[in-house]
Amino acid sequence: MKRWGYVCVLLVAINGNSDAANKRNTRARAVAPKPFNAALVNDANTAKSDTHAAILRAQILLDRANFSPGEIDGRPGTNFDHAVAGFQESRSLPVSGKMDDATWEALNRDTVPVIVAYRIADIDVAGPFVQVPKDLVEQSKLTSLGYQNAVEALGEQFHANPALLRSMNHGAKFEAGEEIQVPSILPPAPAPVKAAKVIVSKAGYVRAVGREGNILAQFPASSGSEHDPLPIGTWKIKGVAKNPPFYYNPELFWDAQPGDSKAKIAPGPNNPVGVVWIDLSKEHYGIHGTPEPDKVGHTQSHGCIRLTNWDAMKLSALVSPGMPALLTE
Repeated sequence: MKRWGYVCVLLVAINGNSDAANKRNTRARAVAPKPFNAALVNDANTAKSDTHAAILRAQILLDRANFSPGEIDGRPGTNFDHAVAGFQESRSLPVSGKMDDATWEALNRDTVPVIVAYRIADIDVAGPFVQVPKDLVEQSKLTSLGYQNAVEALGEQFHANPALLRSMNHGAKFEAGEEIQVPSILPPAPAPVKAAKVIVSKAGYVRAVGREGNILAQFPASSGSEHDPLPIGTWKIKGVAKNPPFYYNPELFWDAQPGDSKAKIAPGPNNPVGVVWIDLSKEHYGIHGTPEPDKVGHTQSHGCIRLTNWDAMKLSALVSPGMPALLTE
């Protein structure tokens, strides 16, 4: 159904107007310069001896346990702290948001290696790749909004920051037939059952909650801004659209450029709402993916709830029409 103007998607407010925010974003996207040691990260007994290895191991295990740290990058930050705290709460551990011994013990019950070898397939690098302009009107001239290069595509596939993939595979050309090291993000256990409700916290995360009040999954999120605050209240899930087009309506964007007109933007992972749109009963609002996963939880949006593409897709499998969606402080 044509919807002129999802009120969300673009990064605003702190994205380019705050030096402190820019420093936070730089830290979030950075990766460790030291040589990568897969054996260290895979060893539950020695990973804790190295901060980067410990965080990287924990991020992958949290992702597999359905407590997403967002983009896996081996760095500390708010998204990681929220994921740890959510996992602790779900396991009836003391909630600190810090990786204590009890949390390590619970996470390390998953003994599947967290770093594995992957041979790049032809389809991984087949494209077509496209350079995506920032301007929405210019984006509307493209026939698809696919990945911009093979490393970006592989990053989404393995929930990893592209710079992390490069640091894990120094000198790799990322060509078909090449073997690389990647995070092993496939869960060793079946995905959780359908949720009973979704809770969106203004603090920066989304939870899928079961009928008994148990946390089935948690994802970092960007939601709202000073111009478009998160609409606090109880709404409902109306439905899910996968690989949706985006209908840009400049009348709904406070920062639209003079002369902008309505435009339809083609589907794709670099579409402004990513690969999935979870529609809410609040008009123009939804939970959706993003073309910039490294910014989730670090910048603000035009009011909607923005997740990484893979987290939005996972959440879409847990929700159903008519389910309550509680948007909270």
